[in-house]
Amino acid sequence: MELEAIYAKSRAILGDTKWAEICGRGPVSGSDPEAIPLRLAESSALGRFPAFLADLAALEWAVHAARSEAHVPDGETDEPILNPTLSLVNVHWKNLADFVTGDAQSRRAPEAGDEHLLVWRMAHTGEVRVSAATPEDLLVLKMVDERIDARTIAAAGDLPLRAVHASLDRACVRGLLVSPSTKIARGSDFIADGSGAFMRSGIFTLQWHLTRRCDLSCRHCYDRTERRELPLERCLEVLDDFSLFCGTKRVRGAVTFTGGNPLLYPHFTALYRAAVDHGFAIAILGNPTERAFVEQLVDIGSPDFFQVSLEGLEAHNDFMRGSGHFRRTMAFLDVLRDLGVYSMVMLTLTEANMDEVISLAQHLQGKADVFHFNRLSRSGAGADLNLPPRDRYRSFLREYLAASKECRIMGLKDNLLNLVLAENGEAPFGGCTGFGCGAAFNFVTLLPDGEVHACRKFHSPIGNILHASMAEIYDSQAAAQYRQRPAACRGCSLRAACGGCLAVVQTLGLDISKDRDPMCFSRVTGAPRVSL
Repeated sequence: MELEAIYAKSRAILGDTKWAEICGRGPVSGSDPEAIPLRLAESSALGRFPAFLADLAALEWAVHAARSEAHVPDGETDEPILNPTLSLVNVHWKNLADFVTGDAQSRRAPEAGDEHLLVWRMAHTGEVRVSAATPEDLLVLKMVDERIDARTIAAAGDLPLRAVHASLDRACVRGLLVSPSTKIARGSDFIADGSGAFMRSGIFTLQWHLTRRCDLSCRHCYDRTERRELPLERCLEVLDDFSLFCGTKRVRGAVTFTGGNPLLYPHFTALYRAAVDHGFAIAILGNPTERAFVEQLVDIGSPDFFQVSLEGLEAHNDFMRGSGHFRRTMAFLDVLRDLGVYSMVMLTLTEANMDEVISLAQHLQGKADVFHFNRLSRSGAGADLNLPPRDRYRSFLREYLAASKECRIMGLKDNLLNLVLAENGEAPFGGCTGFGCGAAFNFVTLLPDGEVHACRKFHSPIGNILHASMAEIYDSQAAAQYRQRPAACRGCSLRAACGGCLAVVQTLGLDISKDRDPMCFSRVTGAPRVSL
């Protein structure tokens, strides 16, 4: 009975009579099931059975072995290791995975040809997976099995270090590798959904405001304070410290350069190159620039994305950001697309431009890769502008979500969109940072003079990188207060994926430790009534 269960596909192809013949030949018994592929190979060599059958049986045995492995560790390691259930099955017939994983209708006929098949069991679900190994898979498995350093692989293959890290990340996500558990995790008082989503982050972002210098003077700018810039030497030390932090917390590091306009920092290219050499994921939040400069960055290592801003259609945008800005930005998006750089467009939403958001997104189709909006932080110059009334904003979120089904570049970012998804019976998404409000959780902001804040959009100091390490700052009580979410959010099932926007809470004069987002329309508790 055990043999029939293990080799169900092979037995179905053979039929009862031939299957009994195979099981009766030689010393094969229920206690020696591993010998079946060998018996089939012997018979297939004599032309008595289909030639692919021995390979199929070998694959079925690997599936059984993966399913029978007693324990799949989940994060119980200090560095990535091979999934102990993983096996590599070398076969001489293609499409055999279809017989194990596919249904009869989607199954393709076996074709002669060598193939390497990976078989493994997922740690969380217990699901056994079968997949043809790619060259990237084989390289990553060799790297981890033989403990070859990522920098050695990058140098040997003339690859960016972050490309090697990305390959490791993909293998971990697929379950081929068992990765160390991240230490960036929500507290036990947070309500998690059944999958534990939004509770642990494997990526940490340093959003680095390199300079206050800017070639624009936007009417909604939240911070124009003068701050001294760090010299290049000190910036390089920051990268080293951030790398150490990521290793300690077992996360992949990402650096987002912003400002002001970060491209105006005198040593930007040198710092950018150093960040690439560290293997960090890199993004730029900046203004349109010359094509030659972007080409230089691409040669060093293309950024994961380049984000520019628009505040509405041409007339309103140029009123907010300066004459000619809209057309310069549209032309720059063409440059990014031509150079293969993923482009994002961000809008700061106010009462004045809310009715232009969807039209702008539709206008950007074919120009930008993704479009997002954030609500206004009423600080700095933005203190003179207004947010929309709560009820009107609720209607807008519904309209935006509906339009995003057709306009695929419309990304979801504002945490309160989760309330509309809940109303529609849909699953929540990751909100602003992939974990709702990520202030001092999976990102922090570093200002030009070394001051570290929980979020860039409101006053939230948690330390200074000139006087403490990133680890000390992150583990401080000052940082912890921003990770807790307002007391009014406790008991909400969306707490881990939402948390509202602390910048909106604070800049409207409310208490971020107590009061939830005043534009929240959840029924968990009464939101504070303030004039918007």
